[in-house]
Amino acid sequence: MSPTHEVFNQPPPLTGYDVAADPALLDALHREGAGWAEDEVRELGVLAGSAQAQEWGRQANENPPVLRTHDRFGHRVDEVEFHPAWHSLMTVAVGHGLHAPPWRDRRPGAHVARAAGFYVWGVVDAGHCCPISMTYAIVPALRHAPELAGRFEPLLATREYDFGLRPPGSKRGLLAGMSMTEKQGGSDVRPNTTRAVPAGDGSYLLTGHKWFTSAPMGDLFLVLAQAPGGLSCFLLPRVRPDGSRNGMRLQRLKDKLGNRSNASAEVEYDEAAAWLVGEEGRGVRTIIEMVNMTRLDCVLGTATGMRAGVTHAAHHAANRMAFGRKLADQPLMGSVLADLAIESEATTLAAFRLAGATDRAAAGDDQEAAFRRLALAATKYWVCKRAPAHAAEALECLGGNGYVEESGMPRLYREAPLASIWEGSGNVAALDALRALTRQPDTAEALFAELDQAAGADRRLDQAIARLRKEVSDPAEERARYLAEAMALALQGALLVRHGHPAVADAFAATRLGDEPAWGHAYGTLPSGTDTGTIVSRVTPEILP
Repeated sequence: MSPTHEVFNQPPPLTGYDVAADPALLDALHREGAGWAEDEVRELGVLAGSAQAQEWGRQANENPPVLRTHDRFGHRVDEVEFHPAWHSLMTVAVGHGLHAPPWRDRRPGAHVARAAGFYVWGVVDAGHCCPISMTYAIVPALRHAPELAGRFEPLLATREYDFGLRPPGSKRGLLAGMSMTEKQGGSDVRPNTTRAVPAGDGSYLLTGHKWFTSAPMGDLFLVLAQAPGGLSCFLLPRVRPDGSRNGMRLQRLKDKLGNRSNASAEVEYDEAAAWLVGEEGRGVRTIIEMVNMTRLDCVLGTATGMRAGVTHAAHHAANRMAFGRKLADQPLMGSVLADLAIESEATTLAAFRLAGATDRAAAGDDQEAAFRRLALAATKYWVCKRAPAHAAEALECLGGNGYVEESGMPRLYREAPLASIWEGSGNVAALDALRALTRQPDTAEALFAELDQAAGADRRLDQAIARLRKEVSDPAEERARYLAEAMALALQGALLVRHGHPAVADAFAATRLGDEPAWGHAYGTLPSGTDTGTIVSRVTPEILP
């Protein structure tokens, strides 16, 4: 080999590590009542950090799904064809119960345990987490139709991945999707034109066009359509119970910025059979329960992406020399890595606090339900807004190597804006938080009860909470984004002060809170004296022997 081809000063591949060896995650797992799941989460973490799993993620993204509308004889088939790596990813996710099993698990912390698995396994590939999330989220909405829930919930919750077009009742396990958006608008679904006509046997026939249908390869879908009584929610199977294809025509797959391994489609319904979920005219109220559950996964997925980004950046910096020192030992790089780690840990703590609130709300805790109602909307707005800049900075830590597709960082960067768009873009999430404040006063009471548990622990946090109290007393629509940001930052600060590492909590308060935060506009502008070494050590992966 020519001596000019010797490779040196390059980090080893980031494989063979435990993704779940994350102190913020493991502490939250126990604190939120799911410590019993640590062994399974750690097992999944080792698999997620393996070369095999990472290869599945690469292959699934480099070989995106293909739509087959017809077979070779001209028959309509409306099938989505996936690379085998996709099915490997899905088999692991379903086999570890990252979809709907928590709804049938009576153990305290079941939703937190599921959130931990989702957070850990999502590092491998974000795209396949979409149908997993949809299947998790459909259950509480489906329960508005007890007979349908009784038929399908056990199959949605089973840990068997059974891909293919067959009647739902004949399969070992089911996956779900959601279909709301039409050509004329996105978040405002009230003008939807898809119509639902009673069929006379208790079912309805749906006809119309959907501009965006998530996970079109699923078995069941929640769909909004105009019934005689107004906009209503329906459960629509891809295959009718008698085995015939339903009138669900896949027109094309969306050519998306990121999320390449996953299929999203435009769909035409041609007298497609469906069953009413909830009451006629109350479709938005019914389907919003599914939306709120997928919003939780937007926060979890963002936390996953941030953790993956800073882990790759820290690994690179720990193994690369620059100007006579390890890159990680350069003070300015240490400040950048630490700032990324602070953002990541704050997001992780908020995500798992919301997962814990979901668990307790599902068990009947009204206080936790009220807290979740407001805190989820505000947190979803803020952390998802932070994701693209975080991914860009993490990519930059690898320099030109990070801009190369093989590093995996471009895929992370393309994925980063998605969570801020799905299940309500920034304005929708901020306005939802404002709506909760003005229409449900108990949500503000629950949020401040949470924040008050950190009272007196940090002067800067106390100041931020005091300012927030004044702001929420007179909320205005044009200030909705500011309010959502302030609520999310106060919650993150309170959680870090109570549960986070002291160095992380102090740096967060110094930069994100207080009257005059000692922080610039870019990551890596931490104040002098920040314990960057300790903070970065918490996100630097250890390769297993």
